[in-house]
Amino acid sequence: MRSHKCYDIVPTSSKLVVFDTTLQVKKAFFALVANGVRAAPLWESKKQSFVGMLTITAVQIYELEEHKIETWRELYLQETFKPLVNISPDASLFDAVYSLIKNKIHRLPVIDPISGNALYILTHKRILKFLQLFMSDMPKPAFMKQNLDELGIGTYHNIAFIHPDTPIIKALNIFVERRISALPVVDESGKVVDIYSKFDVINLAAEKTYNNLDITVTQALQHRSQYFEGVVKCNKLETLETIVDRIVRAELKPVTYWLQETELEY
Repeated sequence: MRSHKCYDIVPTSSKLVVFDTTLQVKKAFFALVANGVRAAPLWESKKQSFVGMLTITAVQIYELEEHKIETWRELYLQETFKPLVNISPDASLFDAVYSLIKNKIHRLPVIDPISGNALYILTHKRILKFLQLFMSDMPKPAFMKQNLDELGIGTYHNIAFIHPDTPIIKALNIFVERRISALPVVDESGKVVDIYSKFDVINLAAEKTYNNLDITVTQALQHRSQYFEGVVKCNKLETLETIVDRIVRAELKPVTYWLQETELEY
């Protein structure tokens, strides 16, 4: 990871959407939907710099009609406001991973320090895929052959979850309060039957139902824009190499994997 730069991971062709902070939140939200992207850097003309990121679930959906991005940030992000974390294309991949972990963020904008242009948004998924492809021709670290139980990987207590009849508004609040990307949908017997992720929130805009947040998770998931193949699982006795390969092939984030041994472990 130290021998590769962030620039190496940027695809030759990709889409990057940037919003000015004077844009209405509603228009920005629908622009994310229209372009099929999950996040966009925010540009403030007065400062002539990027000042933050806008994501689907960062938006207070019930306030879409009322604010510009700049006033929304002032009203709702005062307590959690932090300067934008970004990285140079010449920084190492190791530095990028360290920054994601240290700052507890899911997306890291790659910004050219000379031109000031945003080039790409690095994510855990993109880095994992790059490493998996790159490492296929290299000797793998010994820990890749160890299983989850041996490595002590996973969260096994205080797992956030929802039920099929949970209102969407409650799910959105849990996303914000727990700073998580997905919630297992658990039936009355405790079995995981589905997953409601942050990206599923995009359907609220696509279906223009963002003003009706009392609908249940089951009702909301009926409008999934992509075919859902079911909950992908792993167990504690599978090796890290096997699980990483499965994640990369399925093009899913690690957080959406649930251990089979106990339904609420991941």
